[in-house]
Amino acid sequence: MANALKKLAGETAIYGLSTILARIINFAFVPIYTRVLMPGQYGVVTELSAYIAMLQVLLVMGLESGCFRFASEEGADTNKVFTGALASVFTVNSAFLALVLVFLGPITSALGYAGYEKCIFYMAGTLFLDNVTAILFAKLRHEHKALRFAVIKTVKILTETAVNLFLFLSPWKPEWVSLFVSGQPDFDYVIFAIFVSSVVCALMMLPTLLQLRFRFDHALLKRMLLYSLPLMIAALPGIVNDFLDRILFRFFDNGSEAWRASLGLFQASVKLAVIMNLFIQMFRFAAEPFFFQRAKQKNSPLLYAKVMNWFTAFCGLVFLGVILYLDIIGLIIGQNFRSALGVVPIMLLAYMILGMNFNVSMWYKLSDHTRMAFWITLAGLVVTTVINVVFMPLYSYYAAAWGHLLSYLVMFIISALLGAKYYPIPYDWKRLGAIVAVMLGVYALSLPADHFLGVEGTGAGMLKEGRFWLKMLVNTALVGAYALTAFKLLGGRNGLQAFQE
Repeated sequence: MANALKKLAGETAIYGLSTILARIINFAFVPIYTRVLMPGQYGVVTELSAYIAMLQVLLVMGLESGCFRFASEEGADTNKVFTGALASVFTVNSAFLALVLVFLGPITSALGYAGYEKCIFYMAGTLFLDNVTAILFAKLRHEHKALRFAVIKTVKILTETAVNLFLFLSPWKPEWVSLFVSGQPDFDYVIFAIFVSSVVCALMMLPTLLQLRFRFDHALLKRMLLYSLPLMIAALPGIVNDFLDRILFRFFDNGSEAWRASLGLFQASVKLAVIMNLFIQMFRFAAEPFFFQRAKQKNSPLLYAKVMNWFTAFCGLVFLGVILYLDIIGLIIGQNFRSALGVVPIMLLAYMILGMNFNVSMWYKLSDHTRMAFWITLAGLVVTTVINVVFMPLYSYYAAAWGHLLSYLVMFIISALLGAKYYPIPYDWKRLGAIVAVMLGVYALSLPADHFLGVEGTGAGMLKEGRFWLKMLVNTALVGAYALTAFKLLGGRNGLQAFQE
């Protein structure tokens, strides 16, 4: 019989090809951004990216998950499902783009970026193209066309990379380039590169678009919207929760005149925690359709619980792999940005809890209790808002990091409690707790090594000291000890064989 774990892992790996590439390229550009741009300029990139992320959730209206839900029904007409979703997203995003164009000047001035109207247009154009193609990408995922999905995403990423390299590193640029971006390296380079890649992606998705036969089922679309809009409403506080701190820096950072610099420092360090988010995103692409398509199988709750065990264990390995080698990984960012590295452990743990929350929150999607998601994410948003408003004036980006961790933890606890009531899944909480305890214990054991084997050099200079490499050897042994212990806690090979259907 087919092995369910292997199938999920296989699709995760394929989807992850483009995701890995995107994250690697993001890593590759962090040294450029943090050496060419000033912290304040990098802070602007971070703020504008936050607006893009939040508006994407609003303008897609939760219809990606809605497509999976209704296209997976027995006897469903998938063409009608995706046609209705695409028409809705196209209409809403066209209206949004038109409004931005009409009020482009006032919007730019209100944000404090007068003279960068083109940059705001690029943001709006990116949102329009990415939101429309999101439905087409959902169609590829539903059809298990993971390779095609990955190829198109990869081309998009490579396009963005090429434009960035040209703008930031080319010693000569033709005069027409100044029609689109600033004459000197600035934050609009990054936004323009994203926009160009979205145009190329949309062109590549045209064959998928042309495969659809545009026949509308208004009754079906109404059902989809009733299902999806609560997900959007729930996801909106969630995405606002993820990015609200980026907006609040403008108002509450302890150095109000230099809030963009503080935001830039914070974002550069958060980038080092992106490895955890990388794995979570890879997992999510494959896991969502995986969970839906097995929802009616008798043993599916037990399968979901076992997936949670292995997911948590791997997240622990990622956590330790970054923290215990942070001295080396931290060299990725420019020296002027390294003062905020203390937020990396906090953000890694926050992202780990966020990934665990994705697993336990599947209950309201599988049981059609999507309205409950709103209150869960709203609770997290309240925590984030309170922590940032109260503590950011005192602790700057440390408050932002702790806001993420505590809000994700609150959402995880609430979702787990409600899931136990409405869609019971036999999570092995003792085993999960043991895995997390071992992870934190190994991290605690590494701290004496930091103290006794710490080196006096900083930056690349520390790599020449023998004590530093002895410290890395000790940390490597600690990572190995965690991996072995977690594997045994999960039952070793017998635990893997339990996935056999």
